[in-house]
Amino acid sequence: QVRLVESGGGLVQAGGSLRLSCAASGSIANINAMGWYRQTPGKHRDLVAVLITDDSTRYADSVKGRFTISRDNAKNAVYLQMNSLKPEDTAVYYCNAWVQTYGGSGWGDYWGQGTQVTVSS
Repeated sequence: QVRLVESGGGLVQAGGSLRLSCAASGSIANINAMGWYRQTPGKHRDLVAVLITDDSTRYADSVKGRFTISRDNAKNAVYLQMNSLKPEDTAVYYCNAWVQTYGGSGWGDYWGQGTQVTVSS
């Protein structure tokens, strides 16, 4: 019903930059929040950054000052600009959206398939 597709991951040296993109498609009436989470093997999926409809943002302490989240509401898209990358940023990054769908299904939590970000030292 709702699909999130990420792109932009890859391999980068420490100190480098990457930009992740995520586009939502499907039966979308409204999107309240869009954000990014990351996960490493054997660990929980943790919040990286989230942007709410009212333009409020929240960042993990570990990425403040280095990562910037932005949205294009017309495209139902969210982006994550990652600068000054560190090896500890290596993870699978997942796009997330809180979406209201048409047809009376209400609000739901949707995830992308994930994109690998690897930062070499």
